[in-house]
Amino acid sequence: MGVDLRQVVAGILTITMFVMLGNMIKRDHFDSVEEKLPGGGGTVNLDGSELEEQGLISHSKKSGGLSMEDGHYLKPCWDKPNLDDVESTEGFVTFSLTNGPEYHVSQIADAVVVARYLGATLVLPDIRGTNPGDERNFGDIYDVENFVKSLDGVVKVAKDQPSEISTRNIAVVKVPNRVTEDYIVEHVEPVYKQKGNIRLVTYFPSVNMRKSVKTSSTSSVACLAMFGSLQLQPEIQEVVDSMVERLRTLSRKSDGQFIAVDLRVDMLEKKGCHENGDTGRKTCYSAQDLAEFLKKTGFDKDTPVYLTESRWQSSLDALKDLFPKTYTKESIMPADKKATFLDSEGSEYEKVIDFHVCSQSDVFVPAISGLFYSNVVGKRIAAGRIQTLVPANIRGSSASASDFITPYVTKKNHLAYSCFC
Repeated sequence: MGVDLRQVVAGILTITMFVMLGNMIKRDHFDSVEEKLPGGGGTVNLDGSELEEQGLISHSKKSGGLSMEDGHYLKPCWDKPNLDDVESTEGFVTFSLTNGPEYHVSQIADAVVVARYLGATLVLPDIRGTNPGDERNFGDIYDVENFVKSLDGVVKVAKDQPSEISTRNIAVVKVPNRVTEDYIVEHVEPVYKQKGNIRLVTYFPSVNMRKSVKTSSTSSVACLAMFGSLQLQPEIQEVVDSMVERLRTLSRKSDGQFIAVDLRVDMLEKKGCHENGDTGRKTCYSAQDLAEFLKKTGFDKDTPVYLTESRWQSSLDALKDLFPKTYTKESIMPADKKATFLDSEGSEYEKVIDFHVCSQSDVFVPAISGLFYSNVVGKRIAAGRIQTLVPANIRGSSASASDFITPYVTKKNHLAYSCFC
């Protein structure tokens, strides 16, 4: 029986067509996975309206919401400064850490920058909580040896305040967050030369963690101090690790992934959360707002949600109704650690734990604008965790989670991008 050449050609064409169709379907599938972010510009607010096109985020159809595979691992791109490059002086720079870990990273950076520029010795700070009398040693929260080692060759560090320092020979000097060399020359150095010792107080004229347009001689020092000097002391780190592990264990249906939400009821009750109705923008989001936001952006109801509120309050019920696996520290902290880190009078431990759990979560959602949000984002960028969603009121039944990635990431305008590359 002869072979009909036309049938052979038709068969080849048919096979080729199916192969091409298969490739088109495959390509179309992968193209659809990469969601483009809408263009725009503007300020960092808790709304999702102004984002830059980056194509950074993909959808996970198995667990809903975002794919948790960031793949954006950065390395420190600063040079470690040499202490020989500055003229050594005999004076000391003292300071305290205040208000919570989101302030600590900035206060440390400013103190190190000032002490190095002056050639002075930096005295290890104490830590003062929000409440009067709530005072702790630096080593109660942070690893002292790591701190000193990380700054070796950069600035001289004294673990204890020298006996020769008194209120008579020390001057209090206020410096703005992200203090500049010019500011030090004009406002700090003259006082230091006159008094010999100074006590720094960092104030925050604005919550500005955007990347600097230009670098300076202090940039590497600030990067090292902010991102390379502070580690938790081992016991607190163990508590954080155990809580993160517990959340991952509870999230088997979402591939071991969990969401951390900075939602504190006391902050939501403040007047500033209710003054933006005329602009259409919100700076705070309630439990009800967040529940609807997470649902409409595709997160599965079985995804665990960690809240920075320490204990359950009825105002949080709206979130638990839609996401039953919603937890506070009270429900997931190891029982033998609660007396020390949860039931103690000071709240500093709780803030530190929140800061680091939020930094390690697969997705971070700030319900409140402020420095906590900005510095958690910085720590997440340094660790390659770009999944921070800025909530917004969503019209309609659903939206792409990738549309709400923080502008700090989509625009790469966070200070962390000056330090990591």
